[in-house]
Amino acid sequence: MQTSPVRIRFDRVSVEYPTAQGPMRVLDDVSLDLRQGEFVSIIGPSGCGKTTLMNIAAGFVRPSSGSVQLDGKPITGPGPERGVIFQEYGVFPWLTVRQNIAFGLSLAANRVAAAQRDEICERYMGLMGLRDFANHYPKHLSGGMRQRLAIARAYAVKPQFLLMDEPFGALDAQTRSSMQDLLLQVLQAEGKTVMLITHSVEEAIYLSSRIVVVTARPARIREVIEVPFGYPRAENLHEDPRFGELRSRIRDLVMQEYAAQARQSVRLSD
Repeated sequence: MQTSPVRIRFDRVSVEYPTAQGPMRVLDDVSLDLRQGEFVSIIGPSGCGKTTLMNIAAGFVRPSSGSVQLDGKPITGPGPERGVIFQEYGVFPWLTVRQNIAFGLSLAANRVAAAQRDEICERYMGLMGLRDFANHYPKHLSGGMRQRLAIARAYAVKPQFLLMDEPFGALDAQTRSSMQDLLLQVLQAEGKTVMLITHSVEEAIYLSSRIVVVTARPARIREVIEVPFGYPRAENLHEDPRFGELRSRIRDLVMQEYAAQARQSVRLSD
């Protein structure tokens, strides 16, 4: 079987931030490859450094040591081939749904002709079920609709990668489940490489082809787990006994790291 090419490579990446008490190490010697077409979830305790890892891939943060490469070239900053979606929706409240989706298409890096811009907006409003709300402002949308808008805006500029930081974390359980299914449908239609930061073990299993469990801060890779389910996926996957077994295994790993984090906090307070 032919292996997909490596697109993003973390090579012994560490990050330290200065504090009043001295340097604080957030990532420690992380090496990880993201291959073409993979959906990779990063899971671990709160505050362990997961978001820092994503911000390095996005080009927002530079490693203190080690390197991160995109197609063999160092990542030195953000780029149009990487779309970033945050938990806070990341939409402009002063723009309508249509204007939000069109925004990136008017910037120099992604500018297209007006007719093509309209076509792209129509396509993603249709995919995300937002066509009836084209002229609405975000304040008139539900949380799930605002997150659909954020995904549509990220997709409109045709990034090769989606970097997603807890994109559904603020949603209720039913809306979150619906958004997961919608994301899988769009990915099947579009084809992307995805890096997802999540605290939800079930979400990681349901969406991912691989799950990376990281330790308490400083984040190191504890285990990389291949998810044994193919695509497309459906809600009844949650009832598969293998799903339950994998969920228990990953939860145990994560809870061990939460316990380690608690021990760290006790030591620091002594």
